[in-house]
This record gives sequence, C-alpha cells and structure tokens, in this order.
Amino acid sequence: MPDAFYEPLGDGRFASTELTVGPWDVAAQHAGPPAALAGRAAELCPGTDPAEWAVTRVTCEILGPVPVAELDVTAAVVRGGRSVQLVEVTIAAAGRAVMLARAWRQRTAGLDLPAPASPPVPPLPDAGSELPPGWSGGYLAAVEWRLAEGGIGVPGPAMAWTRLRHPLVAGEAVSPLQRVLAVADSGSGVSSEVDIRKWLFVNTELTVHLHRHPAGEWVGLDAAMTVEPLGTGLATSRLWDRDGLLGRGAQALVIRPR
Repeated sequence: MPDAFYEPLGDGRFASTELTVGPWDVAAQHAGPPAALAGRAAELCPGTDPAEWAVTRVTCEILGPVPVAELDVTAAVVRGGRSVQLVEVTIAAAGRAVMLARAWRQRTAGLDLPAPASPPVPPLPDAGSELPPGWSGGYLAAVEWRLAEGGIGVPGPAMAWTRLRHPLVAGEAVSPLQRVLAVADSGSGVSSEVDIRKWLFVNTELTVHLHRHPAGEWVGLDAAMTVEPLGTGLATSRLWDRDGLLGRGAQALVIRPR
C-alpha cells in the first residue's frame, strides 16, 4: 500500500495513489482527497502568513470524475485585501479541469467576545467500525471510521468520527483544514438513505464553512441526507473536533439507479 494519498512531482503536480479511489469506479477518486488538495493549495497560496489567517469557507465544484492519475494544481488570489482574500484553485488532469475551488481566507484577530456555546461533544467509540458490503478499499480503507450514532449503509442520520490513516501528500504533515476537507465529502455516505449497491448518489459540489480553526486528528460528521423522487438530494453535516462544533458541510446530490 502507498504511504500517502498523493506523491508530489514538483511544480504543482501530484501523482494520485490507490488510496484516493472512490466507491463508484476504480479509475475515479473519492472527492475528499482532491478537496483536501485544493484546501492545501488555498492555504499555501502566497499573500498571507498562515499563522495570522484562517480559511473560513471552501466551495469545490466537481466538474467530472477526478481520475486516479497525475493532477496539476494551480492557485491564485483573485480578490486581495488586508482583512479577507479569495483564492481560486484549479485541479486539472490531462489538461482538463476536473475541480474548481474557491476559498475565503480571513485575517484573525483577538476580540473581547465570549466563546460560542457548543452542544456536548459526541462520544468517541473505543474501536473502529466495520463497513458494510459495497463500502471497501481505496479511500474508505484509508480512513478510520468510528460510528457514534447510526451506521454507514443503514438508512438515516448518523454520527461518525474519522481519522486519516495516511498523510495527504507524502512527506508532509496534514493540516487541520486538510483533515476536515478530506472527510467532509463523506457526509452523504455516512448518512446514506439509499443502498449503495442499487443507487448512485454523487455530489456535484462540496461547501464547507468553518467558524474556527479545527484542532487535533479526529473530525466528526453528524450527517443527514434528504433524497427526492426527482433524483435530487442534499446531504448536510455538522462538523466536529474533540473540542466541539467547528462548522458545517453541504453537498448537492444527483440520485440515479446503478
């Protein structure tokens, strides 16, 4: 098995490993790893000191299947400012854009404001959870899953704690933002309302809002999915770390028979 989701090739190029493989096609990635790669590019895009700025929103537009292949990642500040900046990231494969991402970066400040109240943090189970048939290999095996409520593959809302088993990029520590983006796209899987063996539920985008810096290696998804007979759907997630709530995630879904 590879040691990371991506191997760096230099000049913004990355070789995708088998850890990125999603549940729909062995030649296509789960959207979590490329979303995290886009977040990495937004963090590292010149123009700010990362210690003084926070990424508060990321939207990833998924233009098509992201192949398990070499990716080219470019980023630029498209709206500069002393307090907020908008970074645009393009991920391309074989010269074709497969994901566009926009991230807002905000300068942080020490203000005399009370910390927001947070509901009790869901318990972290002592052991990992086995995934049901149809949920295996690639990305799903590269993440540790611990179900606190509900179950993956069981219809209805669910709460799962997640932890990456591997670095995003070989030789690099995973940033807190990258940890969140790597799993936020799994809200629709954690809270699936339909059987993965019979139905496709593919998202066209992922939007994550963060109201504070994530902390630690565990990211929690308190997720729910809504599906409609029209073939449309929505998955939403409350995002947690072990300190409490940290943001929200949402995915617009296309529902089709397999």
